[in-house]
Amino acid sequence: MLRHLLGLGLAVCLAAAIFLGGGWAVAKMLRLAAGNTSLTSISGLSALGILLLAGLFLGVLLVAPVSPLSTALPGLVMLAWTALLGLNAALAGRLIPLRHEQIGAGIHSMLVSGVLVVLGAAMIIPAFIPSRWRSAGRGDDDGYGDGTPRVPAQTRLLS
Repeated sequence: MLRHLLGLGLAVCLAAAIFLGGGWAVAKMLRLAAGNTSLTSISGLSALGILLLAGLFLGVLLVAPVSPLSTALPGLVMLAWTALLGLNAALAGRLIPLRHEQIGAGIHSMLVSGVLVVLGAAMIIPAFIPSRWRSAGRGDDDGYGDGTPRVPAQTRLLS
């Protein structure tokens, strides 16, 4: 239970990193592209750095042994937001936080370009792996209970 509460907190942090950091960085990159400025400038490198940090945080949460809620909840929000874009584009645009700021422009760009749907689909995949929902401390899953380890079933996959 504590694992899932921690996963809920990490989901909020991940959503903030993607929406605030990613939105700002994408808007900054779009502004640099409109002004014919290279990404190797200080502004471009800072935007790339923020995107890399958000991606690193996401990558760690995808493989870390934490609750799958940490990536599934923001992923479901992204998928639902994209579905809402298909049904009612005006409402989806009004729901963008800070939509009159630079961050909102970046989020809108990620939404209409399809980045959020691809990212959301990748983020919900760990929720479908059953071992991610079990805690790592269970002793009855690795043996017969008397200290004898289980022998894995023989397959021909590696031969």
